[in-house]
Amino acid sequence: MARNITPKNQDYSQWYLDVIKASELADYAPVRGCMVIRPTGYALWESIQGHFDKGFKDTGHVNAYFPLLIPNSFLEKEAEHVEGFAPECAVVTHAGGEELEEPLIVRPTSETVIGHMYSKWVQSWRDLPILINQWCNVMRWEKRPRLFLRTSEFLWQEGHTAHATREEAMEETLRMLEVYRSIMCDILAIPVIAGEKSEGERFPGADNTYTCEAMMSDRKALQAGTSHFLGQNFAKAFDIKFQSQNLEVEYAWTTSWGVSTRLIGALIMTHSDDDGLILPPRVAPVKAVILPISTSDVTLNEKLLPMAREIEEKLNKVLGGKFVKVDTQFHMRPGERFFTHLQKGVPLRLELGEKELDESCLMAVRRDTSEKRALAIDALEVLVPQLLEDIQKNLFNRALKFREENTFSVSTLEEFRKIFENSGGFVRAYFAGGAEEEKAIKEIGGVTVRCFPLEDNSTGKCFFTGKEGARLAIFAKSY
Repeated sequence: MARNITPKNQDYSQWYLDVIKASELADYAPVRGCMVIRPTGYALWESIQGHFDKGFKDTGHVNAYFPLLIPNSFLEKEAEHVEGFAPECAVVTHAGGEELEEPLIVRPTSETVIGHMYSKWVQSWRDLPILINQWCNVMRWEKRPRLFLRTSEFLWQEGHTAHATREEAMEETLRMLEVYRSIMCDILAIPVIAGEKSEGERFPGADNTYTCEAMMSDRKALQAGTSHFLGQNFAKAFDIKFQSQNLEVEYAWTTSWGVSTRLIGALIMTHSDDDGLILPPRVAPVKAVILPISTSDVTLNEKLLPMAREIEEKLNKVLGGKFVKVDTQFHMRPGERFFTHLQKGVPLRLELGEKELDESCLMAVRRDTSEKRALAIDALEVLVPQLLEDIQKNLFNRALKFREENTFSVSTLEEFRKIFENSGGFVRAYFAGGAEEEKAIKEIGGVTVRCFPLEDNSTGKCFFTGKEGARLAIFAKSY
């Protein structure tokens, strides 16, 4: 029944797009490079958003909103920043039937306008720290768009903080990186490597960029989220100054950090199969669906449907939300109803027919393994949460196993080339090069330094330059 999805081993790019279409996550918008996020996709984004928003608020951050349009002069105040984003900017030159005195940039990111506002709000050390996040859309004019992964307009959050000391700002940068890592691993079931970006991959205008890197099922890397230590670069550009406790005027230290709807693409490419979407239970908007099945309308409406509604209510109470639904698409054949939920990635299907009703059970079918198991109705409030947790753990462990099986350590350029000419994946190698060496490596099939993993501080001989004392790096082709 999965004829509407191209097998991933036949054409991975088409498989990815087919899964999005079959699961009704998104569609193409009339403007090239933009997308319409359909209700199923937006419900998934709201679930992702909710987990991250709680993580931000638990660490003391508050939400605010800043303008979509940014004066062109703001971007020009931070030279490296404008150079990095200029090719992607959409510019408004006319409004109200007249040409604007100053062009306005549709925000690609908000460091500049937020820096301007912080300069108005900060006078004393008592005004710090400022810990603000905003949920919004941004626009970066993509030349080669791809749904969720790279679109001209996308949804995201961007945190922007200001601090009195370098140490406090760096602590914030790494704290938010850990918030990202823990949610990606624990909620999205995506094993990520937290690390520092190389010189060539650093965010424009940042002193340091930290990242969470994930391996997709085609062995390419995806940058799932980043946290930037901006130093005093934007504070100096936008005059964010304060009087310290020593009565001296100092520049603030700032950070920024963000994740986006790209995470939906990460979920698809980490977990899904040739039948369609697979979602980890902790992030799935619908965790289980109950399907009453009978050829008799009387049995269906007088016995099965009332029982299904009763089970729905009990399970939702246990799970703490409207996470269990009853399927009432009785105009469809049972197989079609099954397949609808399978393609949308619902973690658990609970079938209730006349046989099951007579035996006081449900037939549970797992999305991750297709395993079927009869569950006693009077034990569902214990067994369903347990099954959902088993699915969650299995998806994470399966993705971690795949990453480990496709991660290789090399010490020579010859070994490095051979891996990327054949299987691909993640390559661990010591590296001591700069931007020029990174450019040379990129010529090997578009391979880039994904990060220097924070979990491994070991040093060794650089596989590319031969220098000693090189840091361990992760290399991969990426999205």
